[in-house]
Amino acid sequence: MAYFKHICVEGYKRLRQVDLEMRDLAFLIGENGVGKTSFLEVWTLLAAMCEGRLSRRLSDLSGVSEIVTRDTNDAITIELAMPIDNYEPIDYRIQIEPQAQNYRIVSESLSQQRTGYEEPFFHITAKGHQVQYYDGNGLVHPTWEHNENETALSQVPKMFKQSEDFRHRLASVTYYGPLDVSSKGPIRLPQQLRPASLPGANGEDLISCLYQLRETDHERYERITDTLSAAFSDFERLDFPPVAAGMLSMTWKDRNFAHPMYMHQLSEGTLRFLWLATLLQSSSLPTITLIDEPEVSLHPELLRLLVELMREASIRTQLIVATHSDRLVGFSEPSEVLVADINENGVASFTWADKMDIEKWLEDYSLDQLWQMNLLGGRP
Repeated sequence: MAYFKHICVEGYKRLRQVDLEMRDLAFLIGENGVGKTSFLEVWTLLAAMCEGRLSRRLSDLSGVSEIVTRDTNDAITIELAMPIDNYEPIDYRIQIEPQAQNYRIVSESLSQQRTGYEEPFFHITAKGHQVQYYDGNGLVHPTWEHNENETALSQVPKMFKQSEDFRHRLASVTYYGPLDVSSKGPIRLPQQLRPASLPGANGEDLISCLYQLRETDHERYERITDTLSAAFSDFERLDFPPVAAGMLSMTWKDRNFAHPMYMHQLSEGTLRFLWLATLLQSSSLPTITLIDEPEVSLHPELLRLLVELMREASIRTQLIVATHSDRLVGFSEPSEVLVADINENGVASFTWADKMDIEKWLEDYSLDQLWQMNLLGGRP
């Protein structure tokens, strides 16, 4: 099931007004400049809000005045809904506006509708300086010095399961951009052995992650090596020779060569696929995983396997994948493709492909062909 069911964004760069149903898996397509990166940024901004990093994240984005939609919006508003089994969804809403060279949190709330009540129940409510949170008896004001540059969500006591579950899930959002496969990239170098359930954003924990899987979860490790065998017909195995105290390297055995190849000898595409396969097979994926352009350096035939891995991973994480690859889209289903486009006024829109009138076209063409023909939008 999707961890978050609905998101509304107003006033963030090209996202002047986006109201979108979320699904378990989204292949986000569209030409450059239509708002795909902005959509991913919104999720990383939400994660920062949960951890007391809002000020730092906004600084990284050059400030609210630089990211608010030009000419039309005075503030950024984000609303997000998380379903709760047997209860109404939890709804989060925040509005932020520029203020001189800084910003101001205009309002913020974490609420939930209740059966039989007209008014929602508030876990948190804040307007300007007035912050209140539910303490078990009613809404009370903080007894500590409240940091007005950070969200109330990140500061109120972590007392109640539903509100804390919301914060914890949203805080776990993780972005993975194109992997650094340069000669000095962490993935090509020996690595310190340490506990790791994920390979790291640049593969800095790939060796530890795979070694730990081999020793503690051999079934999952075999699924990774089976995937590598399906992707690379001459692949035999991975080995982990020590190179110093507490340091391991990793080698790739190819049946065509007597000696194994070290990581610095592997091609960019091989390294990227190995990293992606390890990431997507992890049992510790965050609530939401954002992957940007995973197709870089990959042979088109590897994309079918990659889509299968992503589809399986979306059972354990809500997966949003931004891509420019026609071939990758060709292996997906219309219900998995989210098309980003802009209208004549430069305003972004997001539409699921299965909500478009394309059923007759799909009788004669594949999904990637429809994209190439500009029948899905998202093309110049």
